Amino acid sequence: MDAAIALRLITNRAASQAKGAKEARERLIAALKIDGPTHLDSLMREVLKAEGEAAPWRELMERIEHHGVREALAKQRERATAVLLGHGISMSTSLVTNEAHLAEHEGHRRFLSCVATWEIEDETPAEGPAPATEEQPAPAPAPVAVPKITSAQRRTLEAIRDNGVKIQEFRVGKATIRVERGEKPRKDMVEWAIGQKWATRDRSASLFQGQAVTLTEAGAAILAS
Repeated sequence: MDAAIALRLITNRAASQAKGAKEARERLIAALKIDGPTHLDSLMREVLKAEGEAAPWRELMERIEHHGVREALAKQRERATAVLLGHGISMSTSLVTNEAHLAEHEGHRRFLSCVATWEIEDETPAEGPAPATEEQPAPAPAPVAVPKITSAQRRTLEAIRDNGVKIQEFRVGKATIRVERGEKPRKDMVEWAIGQKWATRDRSASLFQGQAVTLTEAGAAILAS
């Protein structure tokens, strides 16, 4: 599966699970404000169940910010497997805690069932510095050779050029990539392009509002080649 397609599926699933958990919490909060008999026990179980199902997808999205889709999915599978294998070793005297453990177990079981057949293509950025420029042996100044790039790097540069890419931080140390349109490039690929001087970020803006990422002359020249 292409990493872009996988990211879209994961993002949609994570958003759906988060919405379900939020709605379950809102139903419980509304019931707590009502005088008279309510079904708090069942509403509490709904919250725990929804949170348990949303948790592995939320963790996966956080891992993607640091590792990319392929590696993040592998790490989250390992995490879910560890939860399932470790479940039942010890139980608490608290019924709520036990319900939370069961919900966590079921959430990770459902997650593994969903992603069991997913195989993500490797889009690791090329290691090492960009190819060295070559000079033509001539009296006049030699032209600078345009570095060769992979298809993944080209898609990243095209997204920076066309999609309104921004680096945004809603929590300290938790930067993420936002786009105004089109596909969202991976955070590590955008940072790699900035490190290569093919793109630059507007540090005059605040991270909370979003720092726009644009191509440098070198990045534009690479795309034009």
